[in-house]
Amino acid sequence: MPVDVIMPQMGESIFEGTITKWLKKPGQRVERDEPLFEISTDKVDAEIPSPASGVLKEIKVREGETVPIKTVVALIDTDGATTSAAEATEAEEQKPAETPASAATGAEPGPAAPVPAAPAPQPVAGEDGRRIRSSPLVRRLAREHNIDLTTIRGTGAGGRISKRDILAAIKARATAPAPSVAAGRPEAAPAPLRLETPVPRERIYFGRYEVQPLTAMRQRIAEHMVLSKRTSPHVYSIDEVDMTRVVAVRNQAKAEFEQRFETKLTFMPFFVRACVEGLRAYPTLNASLDGTNLVLHRELNIGIAVALDWGLIVPVVKHAEEKNFLGLQRAINDLAERARTKKLKPEEVQESTFSITNPGVFGGLMGLPIINQPNVAILGVGAIQKRPVVIHDAIAIRSMVYLTLSYDHRVVDGAIAHQFIGKVKSVLENWQENIL
Repeated sequence: MPVDVIMPQMGESIFEGTITKWLKKPGQRVERDEPLFEISTDKVDAEIPSPASGVLKEIKVREGETVPIKTVVALIDTDGATTSAAEATEAEEQKPAETPASAATGAEPGPAAPVPAAPAPQPVAGEDGRRIRSSPLVRRLAREHNIDLTTIRGTGAGGRISKRDILAAIKARATAPAPSVAAGRPEAAPAPLRLETPVPRERIYFGRYEVQPLTAMRQRIAEHMVLSKRTSPHVYSIDEVDMTRVVAVRNQAKAEFEQRFETKLTFMPFFVRACVEGLRAYPTLNASLDGTNLVLHRELNIGIAVALDWGLIVPVVKHAEEKNFLGLQRAINDLAERARTKKLKPEEVQESTFSITNPGVFGGLMGLPIINQPNVAILGVGAIQKRPVVIHDAIAIRSMVYLTLSYDHRVVDGAIAHQFIGKVKSVLENWQENIL
């Protein structure tokens, strides 16, 4: 008896997903709850388990395709029957063919192969607070024609914006007179972000090369980074912190901490604890900007950037101000591990109020990170290295680290930024909390 495998809904605000990889092929046996395929949404990448035990009979949605939630993506034969010769042939046809562009060549390629579109923006709320409901097709049309869905009144069930509604809006815009700025009407909204090439293609395709399409995650990262740089005027403040005391505390407690609590002891909870104290003292950095309104968040939700083999993700330690040192370390380790194994839930990468990234773990002396929107600041942590420094007119060898604060100059000025870093520095250099 065949069982439908559907595209799951990974969160209330997620209405579609992209299948990035099938972990089984038609004809192969799969056990219930065994990972069957990987998906990518506008929030997380995740492995989706099989809903039943049996043989994968048919794959209906190929890798790279984006489909709405509840779409049947595959069939599982719970009777365990093997696939027919025709199905095996179909499976072979589903294998991506090698493209000439992937081979080393010296000639300029023809028209660029289509790249899977980035996931459409999630539904938003209108000015009156109502939820904007629409299909992926409607959101794609709105994006292509630069139409704000919050301005359209849906005629579908529950106020859903239908294809007919968006086509009517496109037609109305085409026949409407051009807006007059002189008459006080607002200018057209800026065009949506596109991963366009700013230079002629002949300056890219030359010599020997290989073409690799960006993954869905890489496309989203690119879009978010470009959007952040366009949105926030970035300013950077850098300070040097003496980590000798923290290094000594960690070295002394590391073995007992890991044996007693059965979790790895890293430097990150020290930095999170110091940032919590800094944000308490200077709450302007724990904020978001909504037009001309500054939203000061009461919770301290710290996003921690995690490097993956296939990209970057920022899971969030919620209510960091309420956790003790052990709670912070457990939360950081748990989120990082589940990020690397594609087990994160969408809500675990949302609602950050401040972010920390640690390029120092890869040997970077310092970095100038891009703000994680809608935050107004992000702290970059460099490598902790022993260096000669002057203390009381004497040269000493100390464990030092550079901290870089990137901040939105629309909200945060240099004085507040350096006061915040000064508070973080003071907590780290004069560490008092017992971590055992």
